[in-house]
Amino acid sequence: MEQGSCSQEDCFDLLNQFEHVLQSDPLIDEVGFIHPSQFIMLDKEAGSSSDGTSTSFWNQDHKLGISTDILIQLCKVAKHAFLAAFKEYKRHENACAESLTNNISSGVSCPTLESKVMKHSQAALLLSSDFGTAWNARKLILSEQKLPLEAFTEELRLSRLILSNSPKSEPTWSHRRWIIKMISRSSSMQQEIINKESELVESIGERSKMNYRAWYHRCWLVSYMTIEQVIQELTKSKRWAGLHVADSSCFHYRRRLMLRVLEALKVKGSNANDKTEAHKILMEELDWNKELLKLYLGREALWLHRRFLSLNWIKYFCRNQLSETGESIFTNEEAGIFIGNEIHLLESSMTVPDNKFEDFQAQALHASVYMLWLTKHIPELWRMLEEKLGTEKLKCVLNTLDQERPSLLLHQIDIFCS
Repeated sequence: MEQGSCSQEDCFDLLNQFEHVLQSDPLIDEVGFIHPSQFIMLDKEAGSSSDGTSTSFWNQDHKLGISTDILIQLCKVAKHAFLAAFKEYKRHENACAESLTNNISSGVSCPTLESKVMKHSQAALLLSSDFGTAWNARKLILSEQKLPLEAFTEELRLSRLILSNSPKSEPTWSHRRWIIKMISRSSSMQQEIINKESELVESIGERSKMNYRAWYHRCWLVSYMTIEQVIQELTKSKRWAGLHVADSSCFHYRRRLMLRVLEALKVKGSNANDKTEAHKILMEELDWNKELLKLYLGREALWLHRRFLSLNWIKYFCRNQLSETGESIFTNEEAGIFIGNEIHLLESSMTVPDNKFEDFQAQALHASVYMLWLTKHIPELWRMLEEKLGTEKLKCVLNTLDQERPSLLLHQIDIFCS
């Protein structure tokens, strides 16, 4: 069938075939659009022969392929069928509401209409994931009835299937968050679902690089996590982050997790154990970040992550903190050690070989900008830099800034001259 030659009858027949495939294999976990020339190859790889529908759909091992030749026609007819069913459903609902107002019995509800809306919206969304009207229709039907938990977990399965082909679809991620909110109201499975959601984002992150929407979803999940889950997530996501140092989204997720741990310190009744645990987590992250900075030169995402770590280190642990017994838990001696370590990191980062490899130059620049930023939060650091680095090395830092970011240097000079 050539693209654009589908009659209305043929198009509805295609939709029926498509919806039959979806109904006959409820365990489909991946969908994609493939060229017709790939069908024969896929049949050979699966060890099967054509079954008569392989020119339009391919379904083996719970994987579904849809021919690109029929995609436009199938999408149009699916949307048309959904909109017609949804219009009929709303008309029925309005009639029911009017009957109740007039104290007239309207008879029983019509589950067939709801079923048609859900069936056709599923087909439309698998073909066009950003079709907001279809998502809203599903929310309407799901929220108007007291449905069992299975109905919502099935909705999670559908949105996961859609994400297999459209991993950056914002409406799909948004719908997934709505479903989790609905489940969280009455289900004891919330923590299990949160764990699976986190694993889903990581698996999608492997296939869809720099996927901000997926990582935003994972950050959103943090508010539903227990502190124990937060700490587990920090451990689980560490390896992935270490292998994807250019993906700032993952480090943003780690910052969200650590903020959750640190925010617990502000809660009335937090004890010394909470502070010790938070101190340990932040210290380990600082050490690990330094290791990554030495392994992967010139990665700005790592330096930005260090800003967050340093800022919270200063806020929570570089000033005297008194326990309930009045004993000092962390003293300014620790602040001195922290500053000394940061100066040493700056020194090691300023070494640029004669070949002036661009990663070394970027490392020197990021280190200089970071140290300049740090002086704004620890004013006495400037004096310590002069003492520990000496005049020549400090000039080297300033020259690096002057060459690459002169506006930053002028701003800093204004601060110290005022």
